[in-house]
Amino acid sequence: MGVFVFLPLVLPLTALPVARLAEQHLHPRTAARLLTAIAAVMAASCAISLCLLFVVGTAHLAGNPLPDTWSDPEVRDAVPYHRTVGSAAIVALLAVLVACARTVRRHLRVRAHSREALRGLPAGEAVAVLPDERPYAYALPGAPGRVVVSTGMLAGLTPEEQRVLLAHERAHLTHRHHRYLLATQLAACVNPCLRPLRQAVAYSTERWADEEAAQRVGDRRLTARAVARAALISAAPGAGPHGAGLAAFAAPGPVPRRVAALLTPGPYTSGWPPVHSRTGLATVVAAAGTAASAMSSLNAAVALLLLLKAATPL
Repeated sequence: MGVFVFLPLVLPLTALPVARLAEQHLHPRTAARLLTAIAAVMAASCAISLCLLFVVGTAHLAGNPLPDTWSDPEVRDAVPYHRTVGSAAIVALLAVLVACARTVRRHLRVRAHSREALRGLPAGEAVAVLPDERPYAYALPGAPGRVVVSTGMLAGLTPEEQRVLLAHERAHLTHRHHRYLLATQLAACVNPCLRPLRQAVAYSTERWADEEAAQRVGDRRLTARAVARAALISAAPGAGPHGAGLAAFAAPGPVPRRVAALLTPGPYTSGWPPVHSRTGLATVVAAAGTAASAMSSLNAAVALLLLLKAATPL
């Protein structure tokens, strides 16, 4: 198993440069998909490594389910720092499980509360308007998904800006942005080094929906004005989105960057950036780190299985 088991725990650092550059220089659709894939693979590799270290760490505990031969000195010598690192991995893995469980529970609770607020409204309508003075608008995923908007939000927008709002939220539902957000949130729970990717994906999904809305209404300046006005309305005292935690029209920010991006020509759309550019180089480094992380975790898993098989008589 050797040092390969530790590499997935630190290789997410190779993805930090691309987290910032991708959201600035890639199309938001490309950035969201790329960063989510990197975060998911690296988080899975980290989880595998923690599980392997967890097995090693529990080997010295009384009453562990592993065979007695697992405690032989020869087996222990093949696993580096089995006692110290293995014991720390027990705590780390339990913390990861608790964090992931809390994230999923919070996600499900928000969706349940949002659906409870829609009780009594016609089920066939794609847009649910809630009689609430608090301004908010968000996409509620489901089968089918619905756009939820309050009368307080609609009252602060012109009819043209309301078209932008609805197009933005429909884009969230069409492209299932909630899956990107949940995947990166769970990845950040596994390894804190992946938190910048979670933030970048949250921003990229909002930019993705902004671009879809601008294309739908055919006016980038109108879209920018709608985003800015909705942000100002939502910042008013007492304004609290009913579906906080879901993909919302005026969050996450930073809203000024979204507005500035909409006031420029369309984003970079020719696919991947040149390899010699900063973004291209950062993408290559992140891809190499992701591949190395996956290979290291698999190598450590195979080595541990072979070691366990050799130490366990049939």
